[in-house]
Amino acid sequence: MMEMPLPLARDLVLVGGGHAHALVLRMWGMKPLAGTRLTLISPGATAPYSGMLPGFVAGHYSRAALDIDLVKLARFAGARLVLGEATHIDPVAKTVRVTGRSEIGYDVASVDIGIHTEMPTIPGFTEHALGAKPLDLYTRRWQDFLAAARAGTIAPEVAVIGAGVAGVELALAMAHALRRDAATPARVALIEAGPEIAGKNPETTQRLRRALAGYGVSLHTDARVVQIHPDAVELASGMRLPSRLTIATAGATAHDWLTGSPLPLTGDGFIRVDSHLRVEGHWDLFAVGDCAHMTHAPRPKAGVYAVRSGPVLFDNLRAALTGAPTRPYRPQKDYLKLISLGEQSALAEKWGRTIAGPLLWRWKNRIDTKFMAMFQALPKMPPAPLPRPVTEGVDAELAGAHKPLCAGCGSKVGPGTLGAALAGLPTARRSDVLTGPGDDAAVLRVGNARQVLTTDHLRAFTADPALLARIAAIHALGDIWAMGATPQAALASVILPRMAEPLQARSMEEIMTAAAEVFTEAGAEIVGGHSTMGAEMTLGFTITGLLDRDPITNAGARPGDALILTRPIGTGTLLAAEMLGEADGHDIARMFALMARPQGDAAAILADAHAMTDVTGFGLAGHLMAICKASGTAAEIVLDAVPLHDGALALAEAGHRSSIWAANRAAAPVAGADGPRGALLHDPQTAGGLLAAVDADRAEELVVTLLAAGHAAAVIGRIVEGTPALRCV
Repeated sequence: MMEMPLPLARDLVLVGGGHAHALVLRMWGMKPLAGTRLTLISPGATAPYSGMLPGFVAGHYSRAALDIDLVKLARFAGARLVLGEATHIDPVAKTVRVTGRSEIGYDVASVDIGIHTEMPTIPGFTEHALGAKPLDLYTRRWQDFLAAARAGTIAPEVAVIGAGVAGVELALAMAHALRRDAATPARVALIEAGPEIAGKNPETTQRLRRALAGYGVSLHTDARVVQIHPDAVELASGMRLPSRLTIATAGATAHDWLTGSPLPLTGDGFIRVDSHLRVEGHWDLFAVGDCAHMTHAPRPKAGVYAVRSGPVLFDNLRAALTGAPTRPYRPQKDYLKLISLGEQSALAEKWGRTIAGPLLWRWKNRIDTKFMAMFQALPKMPPAPLPRPVTEGVDAELAGAHKPLCAGCGSKVGPGTLGAALAGLPTARRSDVLTGPGDDAAVLRVGNARQVLTTDHLRAFTADPALLARIAAIHALGDIWAMGATPQAALASVILPRMAEPLQARSMEEIMTAAAEVFTEAGAEIVGGHSTMGAEMTLGFTITGLLDRDPITNAGARPGDALILTRPIGTGTLLAAEMLGEADGHDIARMFALMARPQGDAAAILADAHAMTDVTGFGLAGHLMAICKASGTAAEIVLDAVPLHDGALALAEAGHRSSIWAANRAAAPVAGADGPRGALLHDPQTAGGLLAAVDADRAEELVVTLLAAGHAAAVIGRIVEGTPALRCV
C-alpha cells in the first residue's frame, strides 16, 4: 500500500519575523510537530537584528551581517512564508488580514511585530524625518546619506531625537562614520526632551557624555522639538539645529493597525499578555517582543526579553497545539546593557556598575555574532537514508546525492522524452482542430470562431497556496498571450496535501481568490475545475482564449528578425538552490514578485510579432529551438544581453542546476554557450517571459515601450538563415 504523509490538522501562524519568532522557527526545524501547518507572515524577506545596528551604522558590519534570512529560515522550519504586511487580527474569527490577499485563518497564532519610533505628530516629521525602527528603511536611508556625504553632495549634518540608549548609540555611530568618511566636517546633534541622557547610574551618564563630547556631538537636554524642516530641526526655544538626516529614537510606539483589531491593549496600544505569553482572554493567541506588554512583569522595550522568551514561546505553542499545559515566562529583573561607543569600544552597565573599553566591544561582538550564526549557518538536516538494497538505477537517477526533485517547471519530463511521445500520436485529425501537437496551444474552429485551448500545472515550489495559485495562473496564461488570443475561461485543477476539512477550506479559499483575481484582470472567468488530495500540492489550469486574427505561432520567424525577451531567466536555478536553503531571501522575494506579474500587456505590445512563445520548462534555448524548427531558420544569441534574475548567475557558478537541466541541454545545444551564463540558457523557467521574433527596425522601439510598462525586456539576439541550430555570438 502506498504511504501518504500524515494529514495536516491545525494551522499555526506566526505574525512578524521578530527575534522570538526567529528562534521558534529554528527550534521548529530541529523538532517539528507532525500535523501542524506552520506559517510565517512578514512584510520582508529578511529581519534585521537590532543588536548589531549601531555597529553597522559605524561601519563595523556589512548590511548583510544584520539580516536573518526568513526565506532560508522558513524553508529550514518547513514553514510557508507569506510576504506581506499584516493589517488586522480577529481573535474570535481567528483570521489575519494581509495586504493584497485574502485572510489567513489560524488555530493557534503568535504576534511578534516589534515597534516603530516615528513621531508623526511633530510637524514636518513625515516629510523630512524617519524613525530608527523599523530598521530596514533607516538602514537604506543611512547608506544613501553616507554615500552622498562621502561624495560631498550633501552636508554631513545629522540630528537624533531621543537620548535613550538607542539614541546615544546611533548618534555616536553616525558621528564615527561621518568623521571617517564625510568630505567635510560633520555636525551631529542629540536632542532629549528630559533633563538627562541614558544611564541608570551617574557613572554611566558621565561616560556617555564624555563619549559624545569626544565625537563633537552637540547635546540638547530639556529640548522640545516643535518642527522638522528639510535642513533643520526647530526647538521650542527657537534654536534651529542644522540637519539633513533626522532620526527619531524617542519612546516606543505600537503599530497603528493593532488599535483597529479587537485585541486587549494597553492605553498606548501594546498587546496585553499573561505570564504564559498568552493574549488576555484568547488562550490560542500569543504575543511576544516589543509589541507585547507583560502584565505580570512589565519591562522596558529591549531585545533581550524577546530573545529569552523564544524557548518558552516554542514550548507553549506546541502545548497549545497538542493540548498540553503551558509554562510561565519569568523575565529577569535586570539585564546586562552593552552600549556601543562609536569606535570599536563599548560600555557595560548592570546592577548599578559601569565599565567601558575595547574588551567589552569584543565581548559584545562575540555575543551578537554568535546569536546571528544560529541563523546564518543553519544546521544541515540530513535526508532520510535510502532503503537498502534498492533497484539498480535508483542511485544513478538521484545522481548519488539524494537531491530532491525540483518543483515548478524544473520537474517537467524532458523535451526529448515528450517529443518522442508526441511523435507517436496518430496523424489524422478533425477538420475543426487547426493545429497539431508542438505549439504553445491548440487552435480549434468553433462555428465561425477560432478558440485557443491550453493546459498547464505546477508542482508546488512554495508552501503559500495563494502565491502558487497566482503564479500558476500567470504561467498557464502565457500560452494564450503568446498566441495573440484573448483569455476566455479557465478550469482549475487542485491537488492539496492530505489535511483536515478546516484547512482544506482555508487553502481552497486562498487558492481560488488569488486565481480569480488574475483571471478577472485578464478578462477571463473561472468556470469550474477538479480537486483532490494527494502527496503534495499541485495547481494547474486549463484555459480557453478567443482569436480575432491569425494566431501567432512558433512558425513565421524570418532571417533578420530581432529576438525580444520580456523577462529575466534563472527561476529554475534559484528555486533549486532555495530548496537546499542556499539562495538569498531577497533574490527569491524579487523573483516571486516578478513571476506574479501578468504579461497580457506585454503580449499586446508584441502583437505584430512574426513568431512568439512563452519561455517555460524547456528553457530559453529549448523554446528558441522550437521557433527555429517551426520556421526553418537558425538563431544567434548575444549571451551577455540575456537578462538574468538577481542571484541566478552566482548560483549557476556554484553549480546549482534544476532537475530537467541536463535533458534541456541535450535537446537544444547552443554552440559557444560556455560557463554559467551559457548554462542558464537551459534553465527551466516558471512563469517565464515572452520570446518574440520581430522586425529588426522596430525592436528597440518595442523594448522601450515594454520597459515603460514595467517589463525587464531586452533584445537578446536575431534570427538567421540556416538549418535549425543555436549559437552564441
